Amino acid sequence: MTAPVSRPQTMAEKILSQRGDHTVYAGDLAVVEVDQVMVVDSIAQSFIERMERDLAAKPKYPERVSIVVDHVAPASTVNVAQAQKEAREYAAATGVRLFDVGRGICHQVLMEEGLAQPGWIVLGSDSHSTTYGAVAAFGSGMGATDIALAAASGKTWLRVPESVKVTFSGELQSGVTAKDAALEMIRMLGADGATYQSIEMHAGDRFTRGERMTLANLCVEAGAKAGLVVPGGEILTDYGYHVPDWVYPDEGADYVQQIEIDLSVLRPRMSAPSEVDNVHDVADLRGLKVNQVFIGTCTNGRIEDLHAAAAVLKGHKVHPNTRLLVIPASSQVMEQALEDGTLLTLQRAGAVLGTPGCGPCMGRHQGVLAAGEVCVSTSNRNFIGRMGDKDAQIYLASPAVAAATAIMGQIALPEDVLAVSA
Repeated sequence: MTAPVSRPQTMAEKILSQRGDHTVYAGDLAVVEVDQVMVVDSIAQSFIERMERDLAAKPKYPERVSIVVDHVAPASTVNVAQAQKEAREYAAATGVRLFDVGRGICHQVLMEEGLAQPGWIVLGSDSHSTTYGAVAAFGSGMGATDIALAAASGKTWLRVPESVKVTFSGELQSGVTAKDAALEMIRMLGADGATYQSIEMHAGDRFTRGERMTLANLCVEAGAKAGLVVPGGEILTDYGYHVPDWVYPDEGADYVQQIEIDLSVLRPRMSAPSEVDNVHDVADLRGLKVNQVFIGTCTNGRIEDLHAAAAVLKGHKVHPNTRLLVIPASSQVMEQALEDGTLLTLQRAGAVLGTPGCGPCMGRHQGVLAAGEVCVSTSNRNFIGRMGDKDAQIYLASPAVAAATAIMGQIALPEDVLAVSA
């Protein structure tokens, strides 16, 4: 019998082939080993119920399961407090990891703890689990039932996704960030332009690990099943990752779509209400009055994001008609920002500092919006009702643009602050 002829593979095809028991291509069904299962507090009760009632099982590999209390941390109601109590008790009884209130946002924490590695499969009960693709892990969000099955069996099954190739060329100009590149990518693809596909990003040695997290994080906003950044730059030099040769995509692999983004001509971008792909130049939205600015989340709550905001805010004050909320993505980020004086700069400018975690991103606590209010956020979603009242409006932008907006009290660029100061 003639052996099947292998053909070039994308990153998604390679990872799913390696973690399964045979070579697979887009459209195939794959049963694969799962290297890490992540459960957030807001879905922990459903996860536990499925494990104990529906499956009558305990995690097969407790060391591969992490529960993170981040979506409503600290607890905002008695019901939330009870759910978090049950999650703590379950972790103690089963031996799974627990990252409690204040440790930070699930995706940031798992990355800091080394629980996402190149070539791994990381499943999370949060849609932005695509973030793990920053280090070439196949990260994907799933519901409580699928997450429970993966924890109980150590495996999952899925249809191998087709891949979209995104190539970044040129270099970012001053004041332009990876957030702007990610928003431009979503504008070009559309909100459903990569539905159940893997977005494979080719950036060479461009972008830090944090910037790659921003890129991978936002892939789900184009409908993607996964977002994978081809390893390069500090991923190969600064964090001790072992990147297997087989992780890299093959020359000649099949892609359902290919786009190129020239970073050298990119200007600061902003998503206007109420879809993430409603992307404009910030300059075209200048002057809109803003009630609240929020800097944080799994998209832009890292130390480099706080540094960018502090660089704009230093020596300035938040506009009297605007609130500025700053919530670091993790306790490690908060410690770094304490040690280097960043938090003091933010505090002196008038920022309100919050507990590391998701904050008001989901509209459940720590800064929800009233009817008619306008918010500029560094988060990843601006849907109707996302951060509070359905008549509030959310604009998505980079930390530097958010900081400038907080100073001016209206949508603004950092250069606008310099012009006023001159």
